Amino acid sequence: MTLPPYNPKPIINMAEKTRYSDEELQEFKEIIDEKMAVAKHDYQQMMRTLMNADGNDVDDTSPTYKVLEEGSATQTKEELMTQAARLQKFIQGLEAALVRIQNKTYGIDRITGELIPKERLRAVPHATLSVQSKMNGKH
Repeated sequence: MTLPPYNPKPIINMAEKTRYSDEELQEFKEIIDEKMAVAKHDYQQMMRTLMNADGNDVDDTSPTYKVLEEGSATQTKEELMTQAARLQKFIQGLEAALVRIQNKTYGIDRITGELIPKERLRAVPHATLSVQSKMNGKH
């Protein structure tokens, strides 16, 4: 009985790929860094507006307040606070994604253990679930 010749070349199947390469991780890091810079800038602007740090309004010096304007200003501040909270959560998600890049676990679906498609990660770089896992409600 003769054995087939030994073939030392490894068989690499993309379906068996368990993590993104260092080059791919660097690409994602650059995307995240860009999104992080924009998000932090927007967050700082919102916080300045909420704290009246820009000081270009007359809220603190105007002797008369109209109820309608006051209500409108309150609603606007509440909306800004909601947006700022969402932005802060987004920034935290991006920071967590950077940690996963350092750990080389970035892009791995936390439910299935499979790689999340690059297209999804480019659109939602802090994703921890594939679209399929998210749709299945396994979060």
